[in-house]
Amino acid sequence: MAKIISVNAGSSSLKFRLFEMDDETPITSGVIERIGFDDAIFTIKYNGEKDVKTLPIKDHKVAVHLLLGALIDKKIVNSLDEIKGVGHRVVHGGEYFSSSAIFDQDTADKIDAIRALAPLHNPAHLTGYYAFKEAIPTAGAVAVFDTAFHQTMEPSSYIYPIPYKYYTENKVRKYGAHGTSHFYVSQKVIEKLGNPEHSKIIVCHLGAGGSLSAVKDGKSINTSMGLTPLAGIMMGTRSGDVDPSIISYICEQTNISVEEMIDILNKQSGLLGVSGVSSDFRDVEKAMKEGNERAKLARQIFVRRVADYIGRYFVQMGGCDAIAFTAGIGENSFSGRHDILEAIKEALGIQINEDINHEAIGEEALISTPESKIKVFVIPTDEELVIARDTKRLLNL
Repeated sequence: MAKIISVNAGSSSLKFRLFEMDDETPITSGVIERIGFDDAIFTIKYNGEKDVKTLPIKDHKVAVHLLLGALIDKKIVNSLDEIKGVGHRVVHGGEYFSSSAIFDQDTADKIDAIRALAPLHNPAHLTGYYAFKEAIPTAGAVAVFDTAFHQTMEPSSYIYPIPYKYYTENKVRKYGAHGTSHFYVSQKVIEKLGNPEHSKIIVCHLGAGGSLSAVKDGKSINTSMGLTPLAGIMMGTRSGDVDPSIISYICEQTNISVEEMIDILNKQSGLLGVSGVSSDFRDVEKAMKEGNERAKLARQIFVRRVADYIGRYFVQMGGCDAIAFTAGIGENSFSGRHDILEAIKEALGIQINEDINHEAIGEEALISTPESKIKVFVIPTDEELVIARDTKRLLNL
């Protein structure tokens, strides 16, 4: 029986899930956080139990050996040779990759060549790749790219209206993100629609980071994130789309650098920046209910931005068969879904079953009524399963 581990190596973290791929059963999962610190945290879930340890973890190589050692010690596997494949999430594949790829030295070199497009993530992914390659040399490896699904966009959707040389010489263009999630969710919706030959789907991946995609006939034709994950809708700490002149204006007015301003747009804006309360949607909602006007405004802006993108993609596709909500907010905030749909229901002819919407927390559900012109689904995403499936397929396991 083929076991495959899906890995997501961040700058200071390592998330994992181990699958038995004969029936796609998850065996164990967990995360190692604060890698590089003396108080790193190792959490592993197995057999309905959760084990949490705090200990020094010097680097990703140490983290990988700690994880694999735990798999043996807890008898989750009898030998590391049982793990036949390692699937690595990679944030940025640039224009090199329009699909998942065997993770070999050529793939590693290309990921390294575009590290400037994802400076916090791509180097960490490579560190994770080399660490697992050394620890389990018998296992094959596959790279699954967040940007790959969006490589089907037309130039009119991904080229920015700036001098063209910045695309040809510096590869400045829209790449998007969350592609693995958008692919998984849109495919699930197509299945629920009865696998029609033609379909028009809008996926709303709403979490701490958020993006929307327009998926026509199973292919991404547009998405809200851009060159980086800073663009698009308002997020937990990211601004989303703003007038670019704001950057130079605030830099001049406050005597800060462009780098500091970009950091502010990435880490101090969004729900946090407007509300002054939190980047967590739940905290903002709580504060709003307690009468906090800035929290109320932050939530209103979030709803408005998401609704605007839905409208934009409805027009681009010439209609819409289904809208799907996924990720932390999309799966769990019935009130967030309600307000977004309330903002577009008159224009798009949407009708919602409020009882089902209220009950649909973290589970698949059709929340629109039979009379609704557009079906609306809640679909929990599963990026780790997509990674494992692509790993099995490419390694012929």
